[in-house]
Amino acid sequence: MAPPTRGGAPGESGMERPVHRVAVALGSNLGDRASHLAFAADELRRVLQDVVVSTLMETPPEDGTPQPLFLNGALVGLTSEGPQRLLAILLDIEQRRGRVRSYIGAPRTLDLDLVLVGAMRVESSTLCLPHPRFRSRSFVLEPLAEIAPTMVDPVTGLSVRSLLARLRHP
Repeated sequence: MAPPTRGGAPGESGMERPVHRVAVALGSNLGDRASHLAFAADELRRVLQDVVVSTLMETPPEDGTPQPLFLNGALVGLTSEGPQRLLAILLDIEQRRGRVRSYIGAPRTLDLDLVLVGAMRVESSTLCLPHPRFRSRSFVLEPLAEIAPTMVDPVTGLSVRSLLARLRHP
């Protein structure tokens, strides 16, 4: 069965573009964390359809550096936007919420990671899909398994539920 499609914007060639299910990891460890994540979800509802947001969970920084705890979650939705455009949208939302990239792993008001875009695999200087570290991050897999347990990693062929089980019981 062919994937659903959506027409382009007025003035485009009229070509139908496939609609992909997208997974985005949400995180914040500075300021009003819940407000930052709610802002991101609201902004993403403008570009994604059928958005579902997971329960939020508090987690320590993954590298153990002394900084505030994170509030993490996940969001899934449908879109016909391409992955590079989605990345640009995520970066814009982060910036509008005060994200500063002072160094790798720095505390942040908002961190939005493009985890999966359907079965797409992309490797470029600006984007790697699926996200290269999502399989080893319980703070991504746990909330994603809550809302999209059957979503499949195109690299391993495993569902999010299976990836989480493998992470919990190596």
